[in-house]
Amino acid sequence: MSLSLARNPDRSYDILRSDHQHLRSIFSPKSIALIGATDRVGSVGRTLLWNLLSHPFGGTLYPVNGQRQSVLGVRAYASVADVPETVDLAIIATPSPTVPAVIRECVAAGVHGAIVISAGFREIGAEGAALEGEILEALQHSRLRVIGPNCLGVMSPRTGLNATFSGVMAQPGHVAFISQSGAVGTAVLDWSRQHNVGFSTFASIGSMLDVDWGDLIHYLGDDPHTRSIVIYMESIGDARSFLSAAREVALTKPIIVIKAGRTEAAAKAAASHTGSLAGSDAVLDAAFRRSGVLRVDSLAEMFNVAQVLAKQVYLPQGPRLTILTNAGGPGVLSTDTLITGGGELTPLHEDTLTELNAVLPRHWSHGNPVDILGDADPERYAQAFKIAARDPNADGILVVLTPQAMTDPTRTAERIKECAKDLKKPVLASWMGGAEVVSGQAILNQANIPTYLHPDAATHLFNLMWRYHCSLKALYETPAPAMTWDESGLAITQVKRLLKQAARDQRTVLTELESKTLLSAYGIPVVATHKAHTAAEAVIQARAIGYPVVVKLDSKTLTHKSDVGGVRLHLTDDNAVTAAFEGIRDTVTAKVGAEHFDGVTVQPMISRDDSYELILGSSVDAQFGPVLLFGAGGQMVEVMRDSAVALPPLTTTLARRLMEQTRIHAALQGVRGREAVDLPQIEKLLVRFSQLIVEHPEIKEIDINPLLASPMDGSGHGALRALDARVLLHAPDVDVQTLPRPAIRPYPIRYVSDWVLKDERAVTIRPIRPEDEPLMAQFHQNLSEGSVYLRYFHIMQLTQRVAHERLTRICFTDYDREMALVVDYHDRESDEHRILGVGRWSRLHNSRHAEFSMLINDADQRLGMGTQLLRLLVNSAREEGVTRITADILNENQGMQRVCRKVGFHLGLAKDGVVEAEIELDCETARVRACA
Repeated sequence: MSLSLARNPDRSYDILRSDHQHLRSIFSPKSIALIGATDRVGSVGRTLLWNLLSHPFGGTLYPVNGQRQSVLGVRAYASVADVPETVDLAIIATPSPTVPAVIRECVAAGVHGAIVISAGFREIGAEGAALEGEILEALQHSRLRVIGPNCLGVMSPRTGLNATFSGVMAQPGHVAFISQSGAVGTAVLDWSRQHNVGFSTFASIGSMLDVDWGDLIHYLGDDPHTRSIVIYMESIGDARSFLSAAREVALTKPIIVIKAGRTEAAAKAAASHTGSLAGSDAVLDAAFRRSGVLRVDSLAEMFNVAQVLAKQVYLPQGPRLTILTNAGGPGVLSTDTLITGGGELTPLHEDTLTELNAVLPRHWSHGNPVDILGDADPERYAQAFKIAARDPNADGILVVLTPQAMTDPTRTAERIKECAKDLKKPVLASWMGGAEVVSGQAILNQANIPTYLHPDAATHLFNLMWRYHCSLKALYETPAPAMTWDESGLAITQVKRLLKQAARDQRTVLTELESKTLLSAYGIPVVATHKAHTAAEAVIQARAIGYPVVVKLDSKTLTHKSDVGGVRLHLTDDNAVTAAFEGIRDTVTAKVGAEHFDGVTVQPMISRDDSYELILGSSVDAQFGPVLLFGAGGQMVEVMRDSAVALPPLTTTLARRLMEQTRIHAALQGVRGREAVDLPQIEKLLVRFSQLIVEHPEIKEIDINPLLASPMDGSGHGALRALDARVLLHAPDVDVQTLPRPAIRPYPIRYVSDWVLKDERAVTIRPIRPEDEPLMAQFHQNLSEGSVYLRYFHIMQLTQRVAHERLTRICFTDYDREMALVVDYHDRESDEHRILGVGRWSRLHNSRHAEFSMLINDADQRLGMGTQLLRLLVNSAREEGVTRITADILNENQGMQRVCRKVGFHLGLAKDGVVEAEIELDCETARVRACA
């Protein structure tokens, strides 16, 4: 009897959960109340009404105007309460002071969604912010969701909805466009008409008082008509909400962002526009990389990427591009842009060269770019294109045409359209010229082949797209473990003890010795450091270490020792150590006072020959919480400025990506006769450091500078040592719960517990992690067909169950949205870990309702594991604010039904062979407003 359940289809692929959409009332309403409708010429209210009347949306429109009985010939109502049916969407275009009262009326009338077009809120200052506060208070205990204020509105071209005051209606398509700027939105609409780009959804969202990026990305991720999402962003709002949604959706749908405010002046302008913080640009870049979002730098790039995404189903799988041209110059320019941007020319396969030689004139280029000469007719283009497209080395094709005497741009476009019809590689085109190529460009655009006036623009876009694809793929490479559970538990205990002592002493600065103790707890190698209160003690320590040594100031208040003469190097005898102690004491006393001198530390003088000085640090960003920094260190760190930032927590894969962003990474791999350092060791150190940061929010800043990385020796091992460390803490009276939390939720270690099976084997039940992918693959290999059938409601082949793309969804969990617990058995004899069972609950978007599933290894059933696992799942869901959990169980799965009853689930009557299990949880506090 199998303890396994789930609903078909496989949950890991079930991204189209359209049945639970909370924004459907806004984007697909059946009834609309336009509050502020008027027939005054030139007014926003009249334009909105005319757009709604002119573009039937499949529902009923109710103008609301307390002063008129009809508007533009349509009966009007005095208030939304007078409308004769429940309103799905209220569009509010009244003066800002009236909006809070209108929102309260909408809440009372049971309106599902609202768009506040009106301006005059936080962007004008304190008065407007107070109005927003009133609106939020009205929404506090309601199901009403609000887009805006200060926005253009929304369009759903597929249904005909035009709830904006724009004069242009978007064409239907598969790109969703969201903008905080109404002006940028109207520009995009105008451009889309010229380039035959259609939209699944168009939304101008203003200052995001309620509905934010996360809500919209989740909605569009579930929308089967949306293939990609393009965003114009001025402020990120709730960073955790955005990243949570983007990490989930970017796996299946590209997300492209242009973020205004790279410069300080632009950031201020963006803040004044939306009334929101713009955020640190470098940290924002790190957030986008972490979530698989492609950032572009200009509106031109955004338009071009939108065009590619609208017209191309397939992204380039790599950097290799084949350029097919009838002129050498454009081919050279295209190649320059391609190579400069990191792309590569496709090395033509021998078979490709042979086939091209058979159909092209003898003087063709015989390489890539494939120059088919200026007299190329449409048939030559078609033959060369077919051959080049078949080349297995090519990741994409760019077709360039310049109008020459023998050229037929229109007919050539027709032939390329025919040849590219079923190709599973991206095709880009550049029809260069003026009026004579316009018809050819139109043919290609209609055939969903993106077309550009200049070929270098096309190659630039190709580079963007392959980099995006490869970066997203790299994010989910299976990482290596960096720290055992025992190590992690001991580290947390040791560091908390140290930090509590500093808080009792009312200190915000750790001494160097304390800082190195903190690092050592997390397995970060440090140079041996000994404290001395007197010159005599310093000499004794130096003799024990062995000369030469370093003597440094030890202070509970000063962090930059060099600024007060607190570092003495290359000390070779007792007299030098004594002089160093006395010199540091006297200098500190003279510069800042004797109370800042607590003695010295004595350390060995480490040779830095052939070693690299690195810096590793952390600080707290106001929007994204803790941020990590890695790069070239030493005294010139602020001059060299070779560093990169990332969001914790890291995996070894993410640590590798962080290092790859720096120039020193190339040197660490070995350069000019110097051996490489142990890069995997640095990756694991970065992971441990990131765990230290997220597990101890009391830490405000850490600098490890330098972190000395020595080349690997003959045995293949290199040395890493933190020579100096500086740790600043938040003030003892600061409540850590009020500090900016990590933008990526850390591993929820509080849900780790030990348990003993009925056969007396000790196991650990813990949340799943990315490093578990190999263990999950092994787990699935041991399942019977019966267990698989009961879990997935059909037989799923092993190759499908253990595919990397699928296991990625299971192991790379967003702990804010779902929780998967695994039963981890450590075989002490073989020192191997095995997963015996796994259970998961997944929260429906923006809801307190979750669904759960469970699967237990056949050989380990009937040991009490299923019951304990489900109890822990329910407890974790309750702590996370879930109020209701459901699951569908096959009627013949009696074992799972018994487990559910034991834990307190109610089982409904079987329908179509399926029993529904349900449990209501008593949650006094829930972090998600019920809007489902």
